[in-house]
Amino acid sequence: MIYDSFSYENTLRFAYDFSKYIKGGTVICLDGEIGAGKTVFAKGFALGLGIDDDIVSPTFTIMQVYDGGRLPLYHFDAYRISDSDEMYEIGFEDYLFGSGVCIIEWSELIENIIPDFAIKIRIDRDVQKGLDYRRITVEGL
Repeated sequence: MIYDSFSYENTLRFAYDFSKYIKGGTVICLDGEIGAGKTVFAKGFALGLGIDDDIVSPTFTIMQVYDGGRLPLYHFDAYRISDSDEMYEIGFEDYLFGSGVCIIEWSELIENIIPDFAIKIRIDRDVQKGLDYRRITVEGL
């Protein structure tokens, strides 16, 4: 599936709507360059789950848990991970196979520990289509 987003709001809305079809135990991998919109997607997704917290990229904390919605959201950021073993040290497996939804930004950096059943979402810019344009490609549904 490919979705063309022409604004921050389009990306937020796409993720919001996408969340309505997701069940507990789902793993979503978000990849794309810095500033592509991975955290914007996570914000929209959280809103769709009914989570009102301020969603920020957990770049320095590596993981953030958000409760209070239809499902718990486990938001990971692997950008600063130097080795996949670091993910296991923070209990990654417990969350992967938990009752909530895992969103993993920069998942391609820890690809060797991502389960085969993960949904992969890539967000790419194309400035020829506009500064706010994003192509959102979803695989694994």
